[in-house]
Amino acid sequence: MKIIRWFDRHIEELLLTIFTSIMVTVIFVQVVMRRLDNSLSWSEELARYCFIWLVYIGISYGVKKQRHIKVDVLLVMLNQKWKVILNILSTVLFIVFAIFVVYYGYEIANKLLSFGQQSPALHIPMGLVYMATPVGMGLTVIRLIQNLITYFKVLLGKEVLEEQTEV
Repeated sequence: MKIIRWFDRHIEELLLTIFTSIMVTVIFVQVVMRRLDNSLSWSEELARYCFIWLVYIGISYGVKKQRHIKVDVLLVMLNQKWKVILNILSTVLFIVFAIFVVYYGYEIANKLLSFGQQSPALHIPMGLVYMATPVGMGLTVIRLIQNLITYFKVLLGKEVLEEQTEV
């Protein structure tokens, strides 16, 4: 149970750290190799694919930390109950969108895996690169559902909604 709890709290941070480390290391090595007149053929491709994964995992991380940009003009004018109701509505719409992206993203990635298409330099199956979309948005759905549960608890008076502070 502790392992599951740890993964729930840290999976995005772990994945973001791994992909960022790979991307920065590969780009650094590429710069050094260019300086030595011996460029790597695969480095930019790997950095690009790590960045793609970073973006989709980053969406989930932003939802988890509630750090996405949002227009809150209407929220400022509403009382606490209506703020929570509006947050529930927007979260449900986001869940619908995310499930749509997961479904069609998985279909596209699965087709590319079945076609056997590979990346030019690394020969990685392109379906694995495209799998970033359903994996990242799947994590986002999980985080949105967790937020939705929190909003319902606040609406029922079982929990207090923590205001996000500007950093």
